[in-house]
Amino acid sequence: MSIIIGLIIGGLAGFCGSKIMGETNGLIMNIILGVVGGFIAGLIFTFLGLGTVSYIGTFIVSVIGACGLIYLWRKVLKK
Repeated sequence: MSIIIGLIIGGLAGFCGSKIMGETNGLIMNIILGVVGGFIAGLIFTFLGLGTVSYIGTFIVSVIGACGLIYLWRKVLKK
């Protein structure tokens, strides 16, 4: 069940991140950005002592991670 919740939170976070950054991505790309961004940002935030335990905190961290991934993706493609 937590995998399904993680995918839902990741999809919503990826969608919000793409809207914040002005990207037009598909549903699958939004889920990937949200899940991967949330995982990476979660590791970084936990390392810094700012880990989350609630779904809302996980969502916010995932949005930040998705925005970071979109930013890095733009930098890689603009080479």
